[in-house]
Amino acid sequence: MIEGIRYDDGDQPAVGLVPPGASWDDVRDHIKIAHGPLLVGPDESGQFAGAYWADSQMVVAGELGTDQEEAVAEFRELLSDLGWL
Repeated sequence: MIEGIRYDDGDQPAVGLVPPGASWDDVRDHIKIAHGPLLVGPDESGQFAGAYWADSQMVVAGELGTDQEEAVAEFRELLSDLGWL
């Protein structure tokens, strides 16, 4: 499990905010156990990505934007479209 995850739970679903320095392997291991959606980043280009568990694999939704609040909102919208609510 990744240490130091904060949660944006102002709306549903709650989204975990991955701390800087966590690897994608760490994210996959965490999400495999906890199954809750995670916001990762920003990457080298400044973009955030969302990660969530679907069936038996991690799915990554990239290019959610460079602003964390906007990225969380866009990720929630995507999750809502996928039936997470």
